Amino acid sequence: MLKSILIEGAKALGLDMTEPQAKKLERYHQMLAQANARMNLTRVPDDVREAADRNYLDCIAPLSGGFPKIATAVDVGSGAGFPGIPLAIMLPEVRFTLIDALGKRVDFLNEVIGQLGLNAEALHLRAEDAARSPALREGFDLATARAVAPMNVLCEYLLPFVRVGGHVLALKGPGLEAELAGAENALALLGGELERACPVQIPGRDWDHRAVWLRKVSPTPDRYPRRAGLAEKRPL
Repeated sequence: MLKSILIEGAKALGLDMTEPQAKKLERYHQMLAQANARMNLTRVPDDVREAADRNYLDCIAPLSGGFPKIATAVDVGSGAGFPGIPLAIMLPEVRFTLIDALGKRVDFLNEVIGQLGLNAEALHLRAEDAARSPALREGFDLATARAVAPMNVLCEYLLPFVRVGGHVLALKGPGLEAELAGAENALALLGGELERACPVQIPGRDWDHRAVWLRKVSPTPDRYPRRAGLAEKRPL
């Protein structure tokens, strides 16, 4: 049932989800429910339509409007895998790196990646430490996050990962205008600019969800990100 709901929902969003992709999302949902019983990864709705809309279609909805051509992407603070796993399923040609600070979540993500055969890897790192690694810093076409932090903090987490000319995609909810106003200084300091903020409209839902797109216009200064915890304690 979940598979058909996902295919129909994607079609309503203007996306062509194949049956193998829907099967992978369905298997991911099963794995998530099983793992969640052991380690409380995230809320997994019992209602399959609620799960389809909230956990999967909401993550892939930005693909339906002006999604840039990319080869590499990093999902920061991936948690249970949102939005990184659904996006990796829908974009098999893109190499995804999922980063999380909790080892048990990273173990789960790598299990999902292995079982679903995704073009991805999950790394056990704090965002601040990962962004200072020469192998990761300014090495991605896209950095993304969902439900991780306010925009002024999120800029410091994400922009250091993105090459100049690349993008940040932040999936946000209500209160975005205040968050964007509060992030102007962080954007200026970190080499980013606001490109657009688009409604994310799931058919049949009246949620106030939006996709915020930032463009990286200049290199992030070497002093950013600051050491772990400072972005939240003293936002730019």
